[in-house]
Amino acid sequence: MKIAILGGGHGAYAAAADLSEAGHEVRLWRRDAAALESVIRAGAITLKDAAGTREVPLALATPDIADALRGAELIVVPTPAIAQHDIALEMAPHLADGQVVFLPPGTFGSFVMARTVAQAGSHADVAWAETGTLPYLARKHGEREVNLTIRAVRLPTGVYPARKATEAIAVIRKAYPSVHGCGDALSGALMNAGPVIHPPLMVMNAAPLQHFERWDIHNEGTQRAVRDVTDRLDQERIAVREAFGQGAPHYPLADHYNNERWMYGDAHKQLVKSGDWRENIDLYAHRYVTEDTELGLAFLASAARYAGVDAPIAHGLLAIVGGFLGRDLRLGERTFETLGLAELTPAQLTQRLHDGE
Repeated sequence: MKIAILGGGHGAYAAAADLSEAGHEVRLWRRDAAALESVIRAGAITLKDAAGTREVPLALATPDIADALRGAELIVVPTPAIAQHDIALEMAPHLADGQVVFLPPGTFGSFVMARTVAQAGSHADVAWAETGTLPYLARKHGEREVNLTIRAVRLPTGVYPARKATEAIAVIRKAYPSVHGCGDALSGALMNAGPVIHPPLMVMNAAPLQHFERWDIHNEGTQRAVRDVTDRLDQERIAVREAFGQGAPHYPLADHYNNERWMYGDAHKQLVKSGDWRENIDLYAHRYVTEDTELGLAFLASAARYAGVDAPIAHGLLAIVGGFLGRDLRLGERTFETLGLAELTPAQLTQRLHDGE
């Protein structure tokens, strides 16, 4: 299958190497041509995982998004949600009928990017899908080298518009057999693990993050009190899902720590053992704040408000992060209110998510 991978981060390089090695025709696009130059010259990414280290050739690495998208059946966008608006604008003139765009994860980006592309003048009949996490725990070890710690074994995925779910899931499963449908885009967005696991880790590790040059929030930073807050925040997420009529499995985050039933299977010990997450984290600029809190947690809190679900942990964490950022995060760009969804009745919201704009 012809696949376009858009982005230059850990997830994009992991996806490009992994899917190319699986036999797909992969084109990797990155807007920063200078940063992509080493991949262009080599024509390959160095992939490291449990099987060892090897060079994986790509069909194409290019800073020209038109070349990457041309003829692609599947477009994978494993980038932070803060980049989705700009990428959508670059994609818009080059999208074609029948393409499927996969956001792992999405932060309700399937809805937002579809709207952005339409507003930019594109009339392409495209399906947008999003899941709850990246298909990989991965970190780049160099300009064109990526270390892949683990692959996801379950990827619950929602589709926008939901009327295109069957065909979209079938296309994505050609690349990621671990994908399974979980309903519409709202359901997919409420599977997102980032806004549940990362805000408590940022808030409750704020002092060591600012004190130490490098700190592993998943090792020393994950103590009982942190886990207790994370579990209660996740209970709020599940309550919101149930309020919207979204059924199990909800993939409770506790399974990530306790057993093999979560999206990555039994992954937490491997994550810590890799050492890749002992890093410097800027509390004001890291994507755990700019993406998972300012966008993802604000979205979850707004969904709770819409559904009438009491969510004191979500709102409390949002208020604390807003306190050190110096702004009210309840007014963020990914809230029901800002997106114009709060004014819809539940029936109207369901219809919008099913039919599209």
